Amino acid sequence: MKREEQLTHTHAAILKAARGQFLSQGYSATSTRDIAHEVGITQPALYHHFSDKEVIFLEVIKSVGQEVQTGLNQANDQLAAETSPDPVGALATITEVLTEVHPRDVFTVIHSSFRYLKPENQRQLGMVFMQDYLAPLERFFSLGIVSLQPHLSAKDAASFYLTSLSPLFNSFHHVGSADASQHEQTVALIRLILFGVAVKK
Repeated sequence: MKREEQLTHTHAAILKAARGQFLSQGYSATSTRDIAHEVGITQPALYHHFSDKEVIFLEVIKSVGQEVQTGLNQANDQLAAETSPDPVGALATITEVLTEVHPRDVFTVIHSSFRYLKPENQRQLGMVFMQDYLAPLERFFSLGIVSLQPHLSAKDAASFYLTSLSPLFNSFHHVGSADASQHEQTVALIRLILFGVAVKK
């Protein structure tokens, strides 16, 4: 393999390893030493490709965010074309775009990293969060599939919904029966979010 091809291969391998570690462990629990070890290179070799951990993290989150945005937009297009889609089923379709990409709570992974990042990188991360996650979710809640409270905006609904998904990403806050599938857990949580826990009297 030529040197240029080897550098390209190593660059991609670093991002792949970093993606798995950042998304499953978060920013602070992931080290460049761990990433380099998984790839089979030294830390100095890793720094030949990326100047620091923040740069790697941003590149990973930008790539993941683009996947999420594409998936959410496709789901929105499909749902917008349907006649009277079921609100719970529609929101499950949207939610499963996130759970297929993120092994951990996306809100926690992104926002828990802010305290460690330089201001310019915080701004970039904030833009990714707004454009790739919140904007497509806001579009979903603007479709009218879910009837929102009279004074609740689609933007606020999107923000609240995204921050309410943490039970889907850990076993401690398991939703539904102990043997429920991921889809069944998703539907159970959606029903709780949309309809609450009490019956109106």
